Amino acid sequence: MTDAMKTVVLAGALDTKAAEFAWVKALIEKQGVRTLVIDVGILGEPGFAPDISREAVASAAGGNLDALRRGEGRGEAMEVMGRGLAKIARALYDEGALDGILGMGGSGGTTVASAGMRALPLGLPKLMVSTVASGDVRGFVGPADIVMMPSIVDVAGINRISAKVYANAAAAIVGMVRGQTTPIAEERPLVAASMFGNTTPCVDQARSLIEAHGFEVLVFHATGIGGQTMESLISEGYIAGCLDITTTELADEVCGGGASAGPERCLAASRAGIPAVIAPGCVDMVNFGSLESVPEKYRGRNLYQWAPSATLLRTNIEENRRIGEMIAAAANASTAPVALLLPLGGLSMLDSVGGAFWDPLANAACFDAIKRGLRPDIPVLELDCNINDPSFAQAAADTLLNLMRQSESYADAKR
Repeated sequence: MTDAMKTVVLAGALDTKAAEFAWVKALIEKQGVRTLVIDVGILGEPGFAPDISREAVASAAGGNLDALRRGEGRGEAMEVMGRGLAKIARALYDEGALDGILGMGGSGGTTVASAGMRALPLGLPKLMVSTVASGDVRGFVGPADIVMMPSIVDVAGINRISAKVYANAAAAIVGMVRGQTTPIAEERPLVAASMFGNTTPCVDQARSLIEAHGFEVLVFHATGIGGQTMESLISEGYIAGCLDITTTELADEVCGGGASAGPERCLAASRAGIPAVIAPGCVDMVNFGSLESVPEKYRGRNLYQWAPSATLLRTNIEENRRIGEMIAAAANASTAPVALLLPLGGLSMLDSVGGAFWDPLANAACFDAIKRGLRPDIPVLELDCNINDPSFAQAAADTLLNLMRQSESYADAKR
């Protein structure tokens, strides 16, 4: 496809942002790239005629624009328009009619446009110019590769500041759709691995061992969004095997920490039918911000200030029991070979003999729950070492490679 044939979709509310979208549309087209405008406004009339109307967007989600206008819930209207945009954007991509997407707006416009962007595949250019881009954007970006660009001023008119921001946005999306991916000399099957600072030595060594057997290992930081991203790629069929060493996000789910990846964390590999090694790595810790951000109910517990803006809570016996039950349930759902590795010498750097989080009774509660809840055909390897000891990394890598040799996905990946 030549540069002139590239198409950027512009998604936004043409009742309130028509002038801004017309400005960006002209800038993009001046650089030889086509645009396709989708109107996601609801109340006022569009400032110019879009290529795809707001009525079509609402209809794509099974909604009715007139009903949305009469409704009292702005949130419901945005949810419907976001779903409609997602369906239309994905259909355009599947037809080869979308090479990149750009949205502009405040919190409402960002909610709708980002919903459409999240429906598009990894690597497709996605740029959101937003008034909320410098805040917590996890809810807008999710596991997608959306580039968030602060609008600096509100998306409300063309002025000496906004004109520069919009020009940069237009140039950025044009550059992204024209950019050529540097080819990788060798396409190797992909393995996903979860890692935290407290399991880095283990995952680094295991990654090297697995890559020596002809695989490429993608490492994901288990901060909530990291686990979601890893599992999104697994669900989309990119991954041939999973080294889920760091399941700490389950601890945050159980205790309300800031790094939860949701209650279904660890299930993606099972549902995708790919082999997996699972370990309760870093489930000894729950993530909060500064010491002042720790909920009052945890103030008397074992806390460790990892950094001024990062405070860790040591999980207790009951919490570890619940985490173990979640891990066992996820493994039980697998239709592919799966194995559990239990480091009896500690779950993290802090959870080692003499360490700040060393608590053998809490760890035993997790281990016992895993073993009691597992299907009898799922192997459990209990290793008398810390999770970061070389022997654990070796066992994790060897186990995953053996499981992959047993599975059809290994054979498919090597063809």
